[in-house]
Amino acid sequence: MRTLLAALLASACMQAGAASVDQLGWLAGCWASEGGEPGSGEQWMAPAGGTMLGTARTVKGGKTVAWEFVQIRALDDGRLAYVAKPHNQAEAAFPLRSVTENEVVFEAPEHDFPQRIIYRREGSERLHARIEGTVKGKLKGIDFPLRRTACTQ
Repeated sequence: MRTLLAALLASACMQAGAASVDQLGWLAGCWASEGGEPGSGEQWMAPAGGTMLGTARTVKGGKTVAWEFVQIRALDDGRLAYVAKPHNQAEAAFPLRSVTENEVVFEAPEHDFPQRIIYRREGSERLHARIEGTVKGKLKGIDFPLRRTACTQ
């Protein structure tokens, strides 16, 4: 049993270590926030040159109240990471923890909040994004249900 568990853990680590941004092509496109005001959501460029570039925007009361620029790329040590630059905050890198055909998890335990960023594909038309971590000793999570939408200029 221990040998099987060790093999599974080693396989997961190798999978994350050998991951390519091309495995995340399913994120590419425009995603509208379900229940959000028009203009709220995310847009991801297709993988190219070893990166994916993304933007996110939250609109409330007809005004942009939050935005973020994102890269998924290899860090200097070769690990794939989600590198976020939210409005009014310092850039932060979240190294890849795991990736499957339908889910990717990035994690930076030393970060304040969030410590984890998760994207889960639900068919071809839905995407579930989630940020989670610990705040004052309690687990906190925020869900962002998204649906595929046309990319408009």
